[in-house]
This record gives sequence, structure tokens and C-alpha cells, in this order.
Amino acid sequence: MRRRRVWTFRPPPHNNEVMAETAHKSATYVDIEALPEHVVGEILFGHLVTHPRPVRRHGGAGSALGALCTTTYEFGADGPGGWVFVDEPELHLGPHIVVRDIAGWRREHVTEPADKPFFEVAPDWACEILSPSTEKYDKGDKRRINAHYAVQHMWHLDPRSKVLEVFALRDRNWLLTDTFIDEEVVNAPPVDQLTFSLGLLWPFDEPGRDDQ
Repeated sequence: MRRRRVWTFRPPPHNNEVMAETAHKSATYVDIEALPEHVVGEILFGHLVTHPRPVRRHGGAGSALGALCTTTYEFGADGPGGWVFVDEPELHLGPHIVVRDIAGWRREHVTEPADKPFFEVAPDWACEILSPSTEKYDKGDKRRINAHYAVQHMWHLDPRSKVLEVFALRDRNWLLTDTFIDEEVVNAPPVDQLTFSLGLLWPFDEPGRDDQ
């Protein structure tokens, strides 16, 4: 004897149930802690975003830029000092957990305890080093977060195309103020007492090779 199949109709969830389910699915810091060590995790607008550690061209560009900024604007060698720079700091900004490639704070704005593992004060300057795995977020969600939390200066550095774009915040919108390419001389806010060749940021490039 064949069994009759009984179909049960379930009414669509109430709006409150939908909101509760969405909130339940929002990523938390536990999701970041569960990631493998070689994976970087961020929470942007409730979504867990992951990407691998940078390749050598990406890391070399960031280290070189950080060293230049630190020498002049933190140590005060041939420059004003008065800043603090951190590579890959973890920022907790409202509901967002963001990892910048490089961030800089004016020293008077760094008021949190030095032994905290993250920052809750938005930087004065943020630099994102673009890569295939991060570019969409760097130019989208993270750019919007920068504007919302009043980061005044933002740089986008692309080691693949050897381009640096410099942005300034104007009325909560980003204004592209300068673009530098290849080995052009860079002089741009907020570190405009620092002048350097953009070519210094490509330490792993070999003459005549663009495939690294």
C-alpha cells in the first residue's frame, strides 16, 4: 500500500523573525579566532571577509612605505615627527573589525593603553595595498568605513600596476587629489614633508620583469 505524501505549508516568517535570523547570522570575533593562522579575517557590515597573507610584492611595498613614513614622521629624521605608524593594525570601529595594511595616527590621538591588542580610535591616515583578493573590499566597504569614521587621508597603493592614488576626505566624500605612477616623485598629504621615488616601493621587481 502506497503512503500518501502530506505537504505542509509553512507561512513566510514575520519581519521580526527575519531580522532575528539575520542578526544571528552576523559574523562575530569568534569566527575570526577560528580562522587558520595564514588567513586574515575582517568583519565588514556584519560579513566575515577573509584573504590570505600578502605575497612578497605586496608585503615589500608596505614595508618600504612604512619605513619611509616612520623615519620622517615618527622618528623625526629630517621631518616633523609627531606620528605613530603600525603595520596591519586591527581596528574595532563600531560593529566593524578592520585590518589596515598601514595606518598612522597623530601622536596626540593615540590615547588607548599600549597593551591592548587592537585600536578603537580611527587613524588619521590609512593605506590599503591593493591585491586581487582585497581590491573589491578596499575600494568598497572599507572606503565607506573610512569615510564614516572620519579618517582624513587615504592612500591606495597598487604594486601590480605601480600606481599610488591619494584621497582626502571632503564632506564625508573621497576626493582624489593625486595619482603617481611607476617611479614618479611622491609628495602628498598628510606626509607632505616626505619626498621619495615611487620606485622605492617595488623592492622585488627586476628590470624588464612585470610577472612577479
